[in-house]
Amino acid sequence: MRGAAWPIGAVAGRGATWPIGALLIGYPVWWALGFGGLAVIVLAVPMAAILWRRRPIRVPRGFGLWLLLLAGYLLSALTLAETPPGTYGELSTGRVIGYGMRLALYVALLIMVLYLGNLTERELPQLRLVRMLGVLFVTTVAGGLLGVFFPGFEFTSPLERVLPEWISGNPFVENLIHPTAAQTQKVLGYASPRPEAPFEWANAWGSNVSVLLIWFVVGWWVYGGRRRKGASVLLLAAAAVPIVYSLNRGLWIGLGLGALYLVVRLGGRARVALVVAAAAGALVFALSPLASLVGQRLDNPHSNDIRAFTVSATIAAAAHSPVIGYGNTRNALGNQSTITTGRSEWCPGCAHPPLGSDGQLWLLLITQGFVGAALYVAFFAGAIRRHWADRSPIGLAGVLVMGLVLLYMFVYDGLVTPLSLYLISFALLWRNSLRNSA
Repeated sequence: MRGAAWPIGAVAGRGATWPIGALLIGYPVWWALGFGGLAVIVLAVPMAAILWRRRPIRVPRGFGLWLLLLAGYLLSALTLAETPPGTYGELSTGRVIGYGMRLALYVALLIMVLYLGNLTERELPQLRLVRMLGVLFVTTVAGGLLGVFFPGFEFTSPLERVLPEWISGNPFVENLIHPTAAQTQKVLGYASPRPEAPFEWANAWGSNVSVLLIWFVVGWWVYGGRRRKGASVLLLAAAAVPIVYSLNRGLWIGLGLGALYLVVRLGGRARVALVVAAAAGALVFALSPLASLVGQRLDNPHSNDIRAFTVSATIAAAAHSPVIGYGNTRNALGNQSTITTGRSEWCPGCAHPPLGSDGQLWLLLITQGFVGAALYVAFFAGAIRRHWADRSPIGLAGVLVMGLVLLYMFVYDGLVTPLSLYLISFALLWRNSLRNSA
Protein backbone atom coordinates (compact mmCIF):
# COMPACT_ATOMS: atom_id res chain seq x y z
CA MET A 1 0.00 0.00 0.00
CA ARG A 2 1.28 3.45 -0.88
CA GLY A 3 1.61 6.22 1.65
CA ALA A 4 3.73 4.51 4.29
CA ALA A 5 5.66 7.73 4.91
CA TRP A 6 5.15 9.62 8.18
CA PRO A 7 2.18 11.95 7.66
CA ILE A 8 3.71 15.16 9.04
CA GLY A 9 4.34 16.16 5.43
CA ALA A 10 0.60 16.51 4.98
CA VAL A 11 0.68 19.70 7.03
CA ALA A 12 3.70 21.08 5.25
CA GLY A 13 1.84 21.45 1.99
CA ARG A 14 0.82 18.40 -0.02
CA GLY A 15 -1.51 20.41 -2.20
CA ALA A 16 -5.15 19.69 -1.51
CA THR A 17 -4.52 17.49 1.53
CA TRP A 18 -3.37 20.18 3.93
CA PRO A 19 -6.81 20.88 5.51
CA ILE A 20 -7.24 17.34 6.84
CA GLY A 21 -3.62 17.30 8.02
CA ALA A 22 -4.17 20.59 9.79
CA LEU A 23 -7.28 19.19 11.47
CA LEU A 24 -5.87 15.87 12.70
CA ILE A 25 -2.17 16.50 13.23
CA GLY A 26 -2.59 20.15 14.17
CA TYR A 27 -5.43 19.46 16.58
CA PRO A 28 -3.42 20.37 19.74
CA VAL A 29 -2.89 23.85 18.29
CA TRP A 30 -6.60 24.28 17.60
CA TRP A 31 -7.36 23.14 21.15
CA ALA A 32 -4.89 25.62 22.65
CA LEU A 33 -6.36 28.42 20.54
CA GLY A 34 -9.85 27.59 21.86
CA PHE A 35 -11.32 26.13 18.68
CA GLY A 36 -10.92 22.43 19.49
CA GLY A 37 -13.63 20.47 17.71
CA LEU A 38 -14.88 23.65 16.06
CA ALA A 39 -11.75 23.59 13.90
CA VAL A 40 -13.60 21.42 11.38
CA ILE A 41 -15.98 24.34 10.76
CA VAL A 42 -13.06 26.66 10.04
CA LEU A 43 -11.30 24.13 7.80
CA ALA A 44 -14.51 23.30 5.94
CA VAL A 45 -14.03 26.60 4.08
CA PRO A 46 -10.81 25.56 2.26
CA MET A 47 -12.21 22.04 1.88
CA ALA A 48 -15.26 23.49 0.11
CA ALA A 49 -13.03 25.62 -2.12
CA ILE A 50 -11.03 22.54 -3.12
CA LEU A 51 -14.26 20.65 -3.83
CA TRP A 52 -15.65 23.50 -5.94
CA ARG A 53 -12.68 23.24 -8.31
CA ARG A 54 -13.27 19.49 -8.75
CA ARG A 55 -16.80 19.46 -10.09
CA PRO A 56 -18.60 17.19 -10.81
CA ILE A 57 -18.43 15.96 -7.22
CA ARG A 58 -18.96 12.29 -6.49
CA VAL A 59 -21.01 11.32 -3.46
CA PRO A 60 -21.13 8.08 -1.45
CA ARG A 61 -24.07 5.73 -1.35
CA GLY A 62 -26.41 6.54 1.49
CA PHE A 63 -25.40 10.19 1.55
CA GLY A 64 -28.96 11.23 0.81
CA LEU A 65 -29.82 10.17 4.36
CA TRP A 66 -27.34 12.72 5.73
CA LEU A 67 -28.85 15.41 3.48
CA LEU A 68 -32.30 14.56 4.81
CA LEU A 69 -30.93 14.73 8.36
CA LEU A 70 -29.55 18.18 7.62
CA ALA A 71 -32.81 19.30 6.00
CA GLY A 72 -34.74 18.11 9.03
CA TYR A 73 -32.49 20.10 11.31
CA LEU A 74 -33.17 23.23 9.27
CA LEU A 75 -36.91 22.64 9.70
CA SER A 76 -36.52 22.13 13.44
CA ALA A 77 -35.69 25.84 13.77
CA LEU A 78 -39.44 26.43 13.46
CA THR A 79 -39.96 24.96 16.94
CA LEU A 80 -37.06 26.60 18.78
CA ALA A 81 -39.44 28.82 20.72
CA GLU A 82 -41.75 25.95 21.69
CA THR A 83 -41.90 24.55 25.23
CA PRO A 84 -42.97 20.89 25.23
CA PRO A 85 -44.99 19.60 28.20
CA GLY A 86 -42.83 18.68 31.18
CA THR A 87 -40.14 21.25 30.37
CA TYR A 88 -39.48 24.90 31.15
CA GLY A 89 -37.53 27.82 29.69
CA GLU A 90 -38.10 30.48 27.06
CA LEU A 91 -36.35 31.12 23.77
CA SER A 92 -32.94 32.58 24.64
CA THR A 93 -29.71 33.62 22.98
CA GLY A 94 -28.05 30.48 24.32
CA ARG A 95 -30.63 28.25 22.67
CA VAL A 96 -30.12 29.98 19.32
CA ILE A 97 -26.32 29.82 19.63
CA GLY A 98 -26.45 26.10 20.36
CA TYR A 99 -28.69 25.51 17.36
CA GLY A 100 -26.45 27.56 15.08
CA MET A 101 -23.27 25.79 16.17
CA ARG A 102 -24.79 22.35 15.61
CA LEU A 103 -26.06 23.41 12.18
CA ALA A 104 -22.63 24.73 11.21
CA LEU A 105 -21.05 21.47 12.39
CA TYR A 106 -23.46 19.29 10.38
CA VAL A 107 -22.75 21.31 7.22
CA ALA A 108 -18.99 21.22 7.84
CA LEU A 109 -19.03 17.45 8.26
CA LEU A 110 -20.96 17.05 5.01
CA ILE A 111 -18.27 19.08 3.25
CA MET A 112 -15.47 17.13 4.94
CA VAL A 113 -16.77 13.73 3.81
CA LEU A 114 -17.18 14.90 0.21
CA TYR A 115 -13.73 16.49 0.33
CA LEU A 116 -12.07 13.28 1.53
CA GLY A 117 -13.92 11.11 -0.96
CA ASN A 118 -12.95 13.33 -3.89
CA LEU A 119 -9.23 13.32 -3.13
CA THR A 120 -7.40 10.73 -5.20
CA GLU A 121 -5.38 7.91 -3.70
CA ARG A 122 -2.26 9.54 -5.10
CA GLU A 123 -3.06 12.81 -3.33
CA LEU A 124 -4.07 11.21 -0.05
CA PRO A 125 -3.20 7.52 0.31
CA GLN A 126 -5.44 5.62 2.69
CA LEU A 127 -2.57 4.71 4.99
CA ARG A 128 -1.52 8.33 5.33
CA LEU A 129 -5.03 9.28 6.46
CA VAL A 130 -5.10 6.33 8.88
CA ARG A 131 -1.77 7.41 10.35
CA MET A 132 -2.99 10.96 10.74
CA LEU A 133 -5.69 9.50 12.97
CA GLY A 134 -2.92 7.57 14.74
CA VAL A 135 -1.11 10.82 15.47
CA LEU A 136 -4.29 12.19 17.01
CA PHE A 137 -4.47 9.03 19.14
CA VAL A 138 -1.02 9.84 20.53
CA THR A 139 -2.24 13.38 21.24
CA THR A 140 -5.32 11.96 22.98
CA VAL A 141 -3.24 9.65 25.19
CA ALA A 142 -0.98 12.57 26.11
CA GLY A 143 -4.04 14.65 26.99
CA GLY A 144 -5.43 11.79 29.05
CA LEU A 145 -2.21 11.47 31.02
CA LEU A 146 -2.26 15.23 31.58
CA GLY A 147 -5.75 14.87 33.03
CA VAL A 148 -4.64 12.04 35.32
CA PHE A 149 -1.49 13.64 36.72
CA PHE A 150 -2.38 17.35 36.44
CA PRO A 151 -6.19 17.44 36.62
CA GLY A 152 -6.31 21.12 37.61
CA PHE A 153 -4.57 22.26 34.44
CA GLU A 154 -6.63 24.82 32.50
CA PHE A 155 -6.20 28.19 30.84
CA THR A 156 -8.11 30.92 29.06
CA SER A 157 -7.80 30.44 25.31
CA PRO A 158 -7.21 33.28 22.86
CA LEU A 159 -10.66 32.69 21.34
CA GLU A 160 -12.24 32.90 24.78
CA ARG A 161 -10.53 36.26 25.37
CA VAL A 162 -11.83 37.90 22.20
CA LEU A 163 -15.41 36.61 22.26
CA PRO A 164 -18.03 38.76 24.00
CA GLU A 165 -19.07 37.44 27.39
CA TRP A 166 -22.64 36.78 26.28
CA ILE A 167 -21.22 34.17 23.91
CA SER A 168 -18.22 32.82 25.85
CA GLY A 169 -20.31 32.62 29.02
CA ASN A 170 -22.81 30.23 27.45
CA PRO A 171 -22.20 26.84 29.18
CA PHE A 172 -22.24 24.91 25.89
CA VAL A 173 -19.81 27.32 24.24
CA GLU A 174 -17.58 27.54 27.32
CA ASN A 175 -17.02 23.78 27.30
CA LEU A 176 -15.83 24.03 23.71
CA ILE A 177 -13.49 27.01 23.95
CA HIS A 178 -12.02 26.76 27.48
CA PRO A 179 -9.18 24.18 27.52
CA THR A 180 -9.14 21.96 30.62
CA ALA A 181 -7.26 18.76 31.43
CA ALA A 182 -9.98 16.96 33.37
CA GLN A 183 -13.59 17.08 34.43
CA THR A 184 -14.06 16.59 38.18
CA GLN A 185 -17.13 14.55 39.10
CA LYS A 186 -18.33 12.47 42.07
CA VAL A 187 -18.54 9.27 40.05
CA LEU A 188 -17.06 7.15 42.87
CA GLY A 189 -18.99 8.92 45.61
CA TYR A 190 -16.23 11.49 46.04
CA ALA A 191 -14.68 14.12 43.77
CA SER A 192 -12.39 12.50 41.22
CA PRO A 193 -10.94 13.86 37.95
CA ARG A 194 -11.83 12.28 34.62
CA PRO A 195 -9.48 13.06 31.68
CA GLU A 196 -10.93 15.16 28.88
CA ALA A 197 -8.00 16.94 27.18
CA PRO A 198 -7.81 17.77 24.34
CA PHE A 199 -11.56 17.41 23.87
CA GLU A 200 -14.65 19.10 25.23
CA TRP A 201 -15.98 16.55 27.75
CA ALA A 202 -14.79 13.45 29.59
CA ASN A 203 -17.28 11.34 27.66
CA ALA A 204 -16.03 12.80 24.38
CA TRP A 205 -12.52 11.73 25.39
CA GLY A 206 -13.80 8.20 26.01
CA SER A 207 -15.57 7.93 22.68
CA ASN A 208 -12.68 9.45 20.74
CA VAL A 209 -9.90 7.40 22.30
CA SER A 210 -11.66 4.14 21.39
CA VAL A 211 -12.18 5.16 17.75
CA LEU A 212 -8.63 6.51 17.42
CA LEU A 213 -7.18 3.39 19.06
CA ILE A 214 -8.69 1.28 16.28
CA TRP A 215 -7.04 3.35 13.55
CA PHE A 216 -3.80 3.56 15.53
CA VAL A 217 -3.59 -0.24 15.60
CA VAL A 218 -4.23 -0.42 11.84
CA GLY A 219 -1.64 2.22 10.98
CA TRP A 220 1.06 1.39 13.52
CA TRP A 221 0.70 -2.35 14.07
CA VAL A 222 -0.96 -3.90 11.02
CA TYR A 223 0.97 -1.78 8.53
CA GLY A 224 3.91 -0.96 10.77
CA GLY A 225 7.49 -2.17 10.75
CA ARG A 226 9.34 -3.58 13.76
CA ARG A 227 10.10 -0.19 15.32
CA ARG A 228 6.60 1.13 14.84
CA LYS A 229 5.12 -2.05 16.33
CA GLY A 230 7.41 -1.78 19.35
CA ALA A 231 6.42 1.84 19.90
CA SER A 232 2.74 0.95 19.55
CA VAL A 233 2.98 -1.58 22.40
CA LEU A 234 4.41 1.10 24.71
CA LEU A 235 1.81 3.66 23.66
CA LEU A 236 -1.08 1.23 24.19
CA ALA A 237 0.27 0.39 27.64
CA ALA A 238 0.42 4.11 28.46
CA ALA A 239 -3.13 4.56 27.13
CA ALA A 240 -4.44 2.02 29.65
CA VAL A 241 -3.84 4.47 32.51
CA PRO A 242 -6.16 7.30 31.36
CA ILE A 243 -8.63 4.77 29.92
CA VAL A 244 -9.09 3.31 33.40
CA TYR A 245 -9.00 6.68 35.18
CA SER A 246 -11.66 7.98 32.79
CA LEU A 247 -14.13 5.86 34.80
CA ASN A 248 -15.94 5.51 31.49
CA ARG A 249 -18.10 2.40 31.41
CA GLY A 250 -19.24 3.05 27.83
CA LEU A 251 -15.62 3.13 26.70
CA TRP A 252 -14.81 -0.11 28.54
CA ILE A 253 -17.83 -1.87 27.02
CA GLY A 254 -16.93 -0.56 23.57
CA LEU A 255 -13.38 -1.89 23.81
CA GLY A 256 -14.64 -5.27 25.01
CA LEU A 257 -17.18 -5.58 22.21
CA GLY A 258 -14.55 -4.41 19.71
CA ALA A 259 -12.21 -7.21 20.79
CA LEU A 260 -15.08 -9.73 20.49
CA TYR A 261 -15.90 -8.42 17.01
CA LEU A 262 -12.32 -8.99 15.87
CA VAL A 263 -12.18 -12.47 17.37
CA VAL A 264 -15.29 -13.36 15.36
CA ARG A 265 -14.23 -11.75 12.08
CA LEU A 266 -10.52 -12.54 12.05
CA GLY A 267 -9.33 -15.98 11.14
CA GLY A 268 -6.29 -18.23 11.44
CA ARG A 269 -3.19 -17.01 13.21
CA ALA A 270 -4.53 -13.45 13.53
CA ARG A 271 -7.38 -14.71 15.73
CA VAL A 272 -5.03 -16.81 17.87
CA ALA A 273 -2.61 -13.89 18.26
CA LEU A 274 -5.44 -11.56 19.28
CA VAL A 275 -6.77 -14.00 21.89
CA VAL A 276 -3.29 -14.53 23.35
CA ALA A 277 -2.59 -10.78 23.44
CA ALA A 278 -5.97 -10.08 25.05
CA ALA A 279 -5.43 -12.77 27.68
CA ALA A 280 -1.94 -11.48 28.49
CA GLY A 281 -3.19 -7.91 28.71
CA ALA A 282 -6.09 -8.94 30.98
CA LEU A 283 -3.70 -10.78 33.30
CA VAL A 284 -1.33 -7.82 33.56
CA PHE A 285 -4.26 -5.50 34.19
CA ALA A 286 -5.76 -7.77 36.87
CA LEU A 287 -2.46 -7.73 38.75
CA SER A 288 -2.08 -3.94 38.49
CA PRO A 289 -3.49 -1.25 40.83
CA LEU A 290 -5.82 -0.15 38.03
CA ALA A 291 -8.09 -3.17 38.59
CA SER A 292 -9.33 -1.89 41.94
CA LEU A 293 -10.34 1.42 40.37
CA VAL A 294 -12.48 -0.40 37.80
CA GLY A 295 -14.10 -2.33 40.64
CA GLN A 296 -14.94 0.87 42.47
CA ARG A 297 -16.53 2.34 39.34
CA LEU A 298 -18.71 -0.72 38.77
CA ASP A 299 -19.80 -0.59 42.41
CA ASN A 300 -20.91 3.06 42.05
CA PRO A 301 -23.43 3.27 39.19
CA HIS A 302 -24.71 6.58 40.56
CA SER A 303 -25.48 8.01 37.12
CA ASN A 304 -28.02 5.31 36.25
CA ASP A 305 -30.94 7.09 37.97
CA ILE A 306 -30.04 10.40 36.35
CA ARG A 307 -29.85 8.81 32.91
CA ALA A 308 -33.14 6.97 33.41
CA PHE A 309 -34.90 10.22 34.30
CA THR A 310 -33.48 12.30 31.44
CA VAL A 311 -34.03 9.58 28.85
CA SER A 312 -37.67 9.02 29.83
CA ALA A 313 -38.30 12.78 29.96
CA THR A 314 -36.63 13.20 26.54
CA ILE A 315 -38.81 10.54 24.94
CA ALA A 316 -41.94 12.06 26.49
CA ALA A 317 -41.07 15.55 25.22
CA ALA A 318 -40.07 14.31 21.75
CA ALA A 319 -43.42 12.56 21.38
CA HIS A 320 -45.08 16.00 21.13
CA SER A 321 -43.01 16.88 18.02
CA PRO A 322 -42.05 13.50 16.52
CA VAL A 323 -41.25 14.70 12.99
CA ILE A 324 -38.97 17.73 13.41
CA GLY A 325 -38.25 17.89 17.15
CA TYR A 326 -37.48 21.15 18.93
CA GLY A 327 -34.18 22.28 17.37
CA ASN A 328 -32.23 22.27 20.64
CA THR A 329 -32.20 20.72 24.09
CA ARG A 330 -34.70 21.56 26.82
CA ASN A 331 -34.72 21.48 30.63
CA ALA A 332 -37.14 19.12 32.34
CA LEU A 333 -39.33 19.98 35.31
CA GLY A 334 -37.83 18.29 38.36
CA ASN A 335 -35.20 15.56 38.28
CA GLN A 336 -34.74 11.96 39.36
CA SER A 337 -35.38 12.81 43.02
CA THR A 338 -37.64 15.89 43.12
CA ILE A 339 -40.53 17.51 41.27
CA THR A 340 -39.26 21.08 41.68
CA THR A 341 -38.41 23.08 38.59
CA GLY A 342 -34.62 23.12 38.81
CA ARG A 343 -31.64 24.50 40.73
CA SER A 344 -32.53 27.23 43.21
CA GLU A 345 -31.08 28.84 46.34
CA TRP A 346 -33.17 26.60 48.55
CA CYS A 347 -32.68 23.46 46.40
CA PRO A 348 -29.18 23.41 44.85
CA GLY A 349 -29.47 19.68 44.27
CA CYS A 350 -32.47 20.09 41.99
CA ALA A 351 -30.34 20.74 38.91
CA HIS A 352 -30.29 18.14 36.15
CA PRO A 353 -28.64 17.64 32.75
CA PRO A 354 -30.54 19.06 29.76
CA LEU A 355 -32.78 16.66 27.92
CA GLY A 356 -30.81 15.03 25.13
CA SER A 357 -27.45 15.26 26.90
CA ASP A 358 -27.13 11.54 27.68
CA GLY A 359 -26.40 10.30 24.18
CA GLN A 360 -26.63 11.20 20.50
CA LEU A 361 -29.83 9.19 20.07
CA TRP A 362 -31.58 11.20 22.78
CA LEU A 363 -30.14 14.47 21.45
CA LEU A 364 -31.58 13.67 18.03
CA LEU A 365 -34.97 12.81 19.53
CA ILE A 366 -35.30 16.18 21.25
CA THR A 367 -33.73 18.25 18.46
CA GLN A 368 -35.03 16.44 15.35
CA GLY A 369 -37.71 14.05 16.54
CA PHE A 370 -38.03 10.35 15.84
CA VAL A 371 -37.55 10.92 12.12
CA GLY A 372 -34.12 12.52 12.64
CA ALA A 373 -33.06 9.70 14.96
CA ALA A 374 -34.17 7.10 12.40
CA LEU A 375 -32.18 8.82 9.63
CA TYR A 376 -29.04 8.84 11.79
CA VAL A 377 -29.36 5.14 12.58
CA ALA A 378 -30.10 4.29 8.94
CA PHE A 379 -27.03 6.21 7.74
CA PHE A 380 -24.53 4.30 9.89
CA ALA A 381 -26.35 0.95 9.77
CA GLY A 382 -26.38 1.25 5.97
CA ALA A 383 -22.61 1.78 6.00
CA ILE A 384 -22.19 -1.47 7.96
CA ARG A 385 -24.38 -3.38 5.51
CA ARG A 386 -22.61 -2.05 2.40
CA HIS A 387 -19.06 -2.58 3.67
CA TRP A 388 -19.45 -5.76 5.71
CA ALA A 389 -17.86 -7.84 2.94
CA ASP A 390 -14.71 -5.67 2.97
CA ARG A 391 -12.30 -7.81 5.01
CA SER A 392 -9.26 -5.60 4.50
CA PRO A 393 -7.78 -4.06 7.67
CA ILE A 394 -9.36 -0.70 6.83
CA GLY A 395 -12.69 -2.35 6.00
CA LEU A 396 -12.78 -4.34 9.24
CA ALA A 397 -11.78 -1.28 11.28
CA GLY A 398 -14.27 1.02 9.57
CA VAL A 399 -17.19 -1.36 10.09
CA LEU A 400 -16.17 -1.72 13.74
CA VAL A 401 -16.29 2.06 14.16
CA MET A 402 -19.72 2.20 12.51
CA GLY A 403 -20.88 -0.40 15.03
CA LEU A 404 -19.47 1.62 17.92
CA VAL A 405 -21.36 4.66 16.64
CA LEU A 406 -24.63 2.76 17.06
CA LEU A 407 -23.56 1.59 20.53
CA TYR A 408 -22.31 4.95 21.74
CA MET A 409 -25.41 6.83 20.58
CA PHE A 410 -27.16 5.50 23.71
CA VAL A 411 -24.57 6.95 26.12
CA TYR A 412 -22.41 9.57 24.33
CA ASP A 413 -23.20 12.81 22.52
CA GLY A 414 -21.77 12.79 19.01
CA LEU A 415 -21.04 16.51 19.19
CA VAL A 416 -18.55 17.92 18.73
CA THR A 417 -15.38 15.89 18.02
CA PRO A 418 -16.81 12.33 18.11
CA LEU A 419 -19.03 12.95 15.09
CA SER A 420 -16.03 14.27 13.14
CA LEU A 421 -14.13 11.03 13.80
CA TYR A 422 -17.18 8.91 12.97
CA LEU A 423 -17.49 10.56 9.57
CA ILE A 424 -13.78 10.42 8.80
CA SER A 425 -14.08 6.68 9.45
CA PHE A 426 -17.09 6.59 7.10
CA ALA A 427 -15.00 8.38 4.46
CA LEU A 428 -12.23 5.79 4.85
CA LEU A 429 -14.74 3.02 4.13
CA TRP A 430 -16.08 4.90 1.11
CA ARG A 431 -12.59 5.53 -0.24
CA ASN A 432 -11.75 1.85 0.26
CA SER A 433 -14.78 0.81 -1.80
CA LEU A 434 -13.70 3.17 -4.57
CA ARG A 435 -10.24 1.57 -4.63
CA ASN A 436 -11.68 -1.94 -4.63
CA SER A 437 -14.02 -1.16 -7.54
CA ALA A 438 -11.34 0.58 -9.62
